[in-house]
Amino acid sequence: MKTGSDNFRASAIQGIMDHLKNEGFEVVIYEPVLEEIEFNGSKVVNNFDEFKQIADVIVSNRLIDELTDVAEKVYTSDLYERD
Repeated sequence: MKTGSDNFRASAIQGIMDHLKNEGFEVVIYEPVLEEIEFNGSKVVNNFDEFKQIADVIVSNRLIDELTDVAEKVYTSDLYERD
């Protein structure tokens, strides 16, 4: 999400998640502040290193330094590395 945003439940990424699930893909969510183990039928992971390890593809609104080591997995529209 955008820097400083904490409203995951209203995020536009949910439409992408629904589309992927409708196509038969398993969706895993990295969300450090969400206490539930599942959100909208998808597993929630709170540990970023675990998330990066289990994800085949990472859809991210922002390209952040912490994704550099898995850049080959990242799909983002943040081509210029800004919000």
